[in-house]
Amino acid sequence: MRAFGAVNATLLVLLCVLMLYPFITVLAQSFSSAGAINAGKVSFWPVGFNVDTYAAVMSDGTFWRNYGNTVLYTAVGTTIAMVLTTTYAYVLSKKHLKGRNVLIGIAVFTMFFNGGLVPNYVLISSLGMKNTMWAIVLPNAISVFNLLVMKSFFENLPKDLEEAAQIDGLGWYGIFGRIVLPLSKAVIATMVLFYSVQYWNDWFAAFLYLDKSELFPVTLFLRNLIAGASTTASEGAAAAGTTTALVSTNIQAVTMVLTVIPILCVYPFVQRYFVSGVMLGSVKG
Repeated sequence: MRAFGAVNATLLVLLCVLMLYPFITVLAQSFSSAGAINAGKVSFWPVGFNVDTYAAVMSDGTFWRNYGNTVLYTAVGTTIAMVLTTTYAYVLSKKHLKGRNVLIGIAVFTMFFNGGLVPNYVLISSLGMKNTMWAIVLPNAISVFNLLVMKSFFENLPKDLEEAAQIDGLGWYGIFGRIVLPLSKAVIATMVLFYSVQYWNDWFAAFLYLDKSELFPVTLFLRNLIAGASTTASEGAAAAGTTTALVSTNIQAVTMVLTVIPILCVYPFVQRYFVSGVMLGSVKG
């Protein structure tokens, strides 16, 4: 048993190192000089320590405008997604509901089939949502995986509580708001984390549906920064002294660090609900 425990511990430590290495490297690059990054000298520790790039990025009005857009899109999108997911899942959890299997089938069908990129683009444009926040927050408002996890959780809640509430005169909305939701904090916190990370990291929807730079999320700002640096390098940054490529490499690292900080700050507060929420939602009664 001791040998088994030692092997497990060693493997877990190695796995943690492999997972943390990219994050530590990016953090070290953000505090390193551009020349050291280009020379491949940066790994776990900053080389040529500087904070000038942080000052430059944090003084960029476009960066903060896009950052605010991401906060807005994440907050609005997560709120809409949670309202739709919780209500839909609660309805699907009622086995006596007529047409329940049809509703479940419609939801599951979308996991395997969708309209495709071009039809979705035409639909969003025809609805007048292009270059608006709604093109970002509405198309992915319900994740079927999250919906099914929450449905399973609701199915395993004690039925006696709902029956007692009905005897006391509560309607379905009252039962849902006063009894079901307070008992579902674990799975709700887990779903909030899932949706928040999804909206925070998403850039492709903005890339498709937003043409105005003042509406971009910060992830699209970062994507354009990386794409611009790659283009510059491929078009002969070396012939121009590599100055642009070097500075862009440093700016990329700083922007990535500033972008990931909010998620790192939020996660510890919901982490204790994370495992319990997923496990409770996966139990079959």
